[in-house]
Amino acid sequence: MQKRYVPFAVFLLVLAVALFAHFCGRTLAAPVWAYGEGEKTVYLTFDDGPSTVVTGRILDTLREKDVKATFFLVGERIEGREETLRRIASEGHTLGVHSMSHRYDRIYASVGALLEDAAACAEAIRTVTGVTPRVYRFPGGGKHAPMAERLRAQGYEIVGWNAVCGDEEIPHASAETLLKTSLETAEGKDEVILLLHDSAPHKATAEALPAIIDAFRARGYRFLAF
Repeated sequence: MQKRYVPFAVFLLVLAVALFAHFCGRTLAAPVWAYGEGEKTVYLTFDDGPSTVVTGRILDTLREKDVKATFFLVGERIEGREETLRRIASEGHTLGVHSMSHRYDRIYASVGALLEDAAACAEAIRTVTGVTPRVYRFPGGGKHAPMAERLRAQGYEIVGWNAVCGDEEIPHASAETLLKTSLETAEGKDEVILLLHDSAPHKATAEALPAIIDAFRARGYRFLAF
């Protein structure tokens, strides 16, 4: 009598394995870059640094608030600010390539020119910190499809943004205006990639940052870095 039940038991085992493989396959197929999928997340991203005073104040706030951020750096601005760059790395923030010169006429002259510019910036970061950057943001934004393909082939993830604090878009914006603009441009988005700047003229950005962090936390967001 017992032998009559063996085929059915085998059938159940095969079915269970098949279902397991099916659902595991769907899980593995999910995009590996979707860090904050299914929850409200905000990525603070800072362009055009490092600077001495502004970046330092931003790092103080990030440490106080226990937040990690992503810094897209300009290679030519590293000299003389090596300690600031090392601090960004040692405090656990992500280092990204923005450009070597931030000169659009040089960077976008050709695909080759952009790749050389990115490589020079990455080498400047690596020389000071020992960290090899793996994220890239185009100066001025934009998709630049052929260039993006070549950068991805070299191992970079291209990072844009979907919200801004307004520190470049609104002349002489106050800290209060930057907070308001951050929240307005992020309205209705579960995943926010917020564009801010930490170059020398952006003292108001450093001033606004504590309130920006507190406001997003109050709205149920958690902070991630790339």
